Amino acid sequence: MKVIVTIPAYNEEKTIGRLVADIRKAMGQTNYNYRILVLDDGSKDRTAEVSKKAGAMVYSLPKNYGLAEAFKTEIERCLEMKADIIVHIDADRQYQASEIPKLLAEVKKGYDLVLGSRFKGKIEEMPLVKRLGNMAFSRVISQITGLEISDAQTGFRAFTKEVAEQVPITSNHTYTQEQIIRAVRHKFRIKEVPIYFAKRHDESRLISNPFGYAIRAWINIIRIYRDYEPLKFFGWTGTSILLIGFILGLWLVYFQFFGGGAFRHLGLMMLDILIITIGIQIVIFGFIADMLRKH
Repeated sequence: MKVIVTIPAYNEEKTIGRLVADIRKAMGQTNYNYRILVLDDGSKDRTAEVSKKAGAMVYSLPKNYGLAEAFKTEIERCLEMKADIIVHIDADRQYQASEIPKLLAEVKKGYDLVLGSRFKGKIEEMPLVKRLGNMAFSRVISQITGLEISDAQTGFRAFTKEVAEQVPITSNHTYTQEQIIRAVRHKFRIKEVPIYFAKRHDESRLISNPFGYAIRAWINIIRIYRDYEPLKFFGWTGTSILLIGFILGLWLVYFQFFGGGAFRHLGLMMLDILIITIGIQIVIFGFIADMLRKH
C-alpha cells in the first residue's frame, strides 16, 4: 500500500525541513511504502531547496495560486504517482507528524476520509476569531451533511485514492469543506480522530487581519449555503423579502380604509409591488438552483 504525504508550502523554509524530518521519523516506524511530496506554491524563499535536502520530492508551481489550487494539484500529482492513500498536512508544524500513523490506522480499518480534529483533541493556542470561524464552519457543514463534524477546516487529513478520484474539488474558497460535503454525498465513510494542535511561533498569514478574516469566513459560509443548499439560501432570502412586501402591503391597505386613501402613496404602492415581485423571483430561482445544485 503506497502512501503519499503531501505538504502545501508557501515561504515555509523555516519549518519545512524539520517537518519532513518529523514525517520520515514517524513513517519510518511503520511498514508503509511512502513518499513525501512538497507542493511548493510559488515560494520566494528557499522552501523548495530545503525540502529537497530534507529528502522530499518537490513540485513547484510557477506562482502563488493559493491553498485551493495547491490542494487540487496535490491530488493530481498523487494520483499520477499511484498513491493508495494521501495524507495532507500543513507546513507550519502545528499539526504533529507523529500522529500520521493514527490517521492511517483508521483508513486501514475501512474509513475513506479521516479528519484530524483539533477540537476533539488539544489546542495549544488558537486566536479567538479563528476558533469562532472554525466552529461556525463546522456547524454549517454538520447541518448540510447530517454528519456531526467538529473541525471542518482541518489541514490534517488522510483519504483514499477513491476519494481523490471521485470527489472533484471545484471551489477556490471552501475546498476543505467541499471535500467533506462531496464525500458524504458519495457515501464514503468519514471519521474524525482527536489530534494535538501546537502554537504557531511566527505570525499567521491567514489571520494577520482579524476583521478581514472574519469577513472572508462569513462570505465563505454564505457561499457554502448558496452552492449546496440553494433552496434554503434563496428560499429564506426570498421569503424575507416577501415578508417585507406583505407588511408594507398591509400598511397600505390599512391606510386605504382608515387613513384617507392609499392613492396618496402611489410611490409606496409601486415599491411594494416591486418588492413582492423580487421576493417571488428569488424563491423561484431557489427551486431552479436546487435542481441544478452541486452533488
